[in-house]
Amino acid sequence: MMMSTELNWLPDLINKIEKKSVREAYGSTLVSVGADKSVVVLDADLSTSTHTSMFQKKYPDRFFNVGISENNMMGVASGLSWTGKKVFVSSFAIFATGRAYDFVRQSVCYADSDVRIVATHAGLTVGEDGATHQMLEDIGLMTGLPRMRVLVPADAMETEQIVRYVYENRGPFYVRLSRERVPVVHEAETFKYGKAETIADGDDITIMATGILVSAAKIAASYLKQKGISARVLNVATIKPIDSDAIIKAARETGRILTAEEHSIYNGLGSRVSEVVTETYPVRVQRLGVRDTFGESGKSWQLMDKYGLNPMGIVNGVEEMMKVTI
Repeated sequence: MMMSTELNWLPDLINKIEKKSVREAYGSTLVSVGADKSVVVLDADLSTSTHTSMFQKKYPDRFFNVGISENNMMGVASGLSWTGKKVFVSSFAIFATGRAYDFVRQSVCYADSDVRIVATHAGLTVGEDGATHQMLEDIGLMTGLPRMRVLVPADAMETEQIVRYVYENRGPFYVRLSRERVPVVHEAETFKYGKAETIADGDDITIMATGILVSAAKIAASYLKQKGISARVLNVATIKPIDSDAIIKAARETGRILTAEEHSIYNGLGSRVSEVVTETYPVRVQRLGVRDTFGESGKSWQLMDKYGLNPMGIVNGVEEMMKVTI
């Protein structure tokens, strides 16, 4: 994707932004809620990577490594939930949703089990592990399941809030985390289940972002403001149920919506937003994401740049949309 030379300063700015690990935030919050003896955690031989090992060290009698058997893990999780346990299960997103899909569907969702699937290593930022491990379809898979709620935190602080929320509320839930340390977006707790968070106000266009691209949207909006474009930025941490009210409000007040996600453009945030818009208040929607292809092996942030999933990609998308008369 070609970028304006005016944007050459952005990579240096991004590198200077404080970054924290959402996986570490997950592990430490698990330890915190683990004071409740009804909490049990299952992992499929990846506890060091998912950071459920933090819970294992603190509460070894309530941690279960099922080995490389994700299907069995979902069945065991369902069974434990019906004995009164609050169950967390973790693996890489490619395994937790792809390999184990049938068991998530039947044993967790159809059975209406009190299970919280927290998957790490989602999206392109799995990096060198390549296309086979870069799960870009999981939001679509999980939002399509009845009873499943889908959450994608923007940073470590929001991860902590979401993990506490799913602990306090009955599952099933799917929480999507990345591998990389991600830019800090929040300085205070702001998460509200089912509600999009306004990061920046604007009247010309709305940028609706989720996960790792929320920080990119915030940077892009700051740059666009200098160019005379007023961009509203919404952090959509709850993908299902989607905040229809916020989407309709944005459509009415700005007339244009650009969605940004580290996911396929099919059946992700962009699709959910488009569904709401077409049924209620039709406006132009542009989806920024991976466009019907697999990822590839490479450095995480270089891959995000290659696929245009960065502030520069958002700026270019917005500027193209602003050329179209509404």
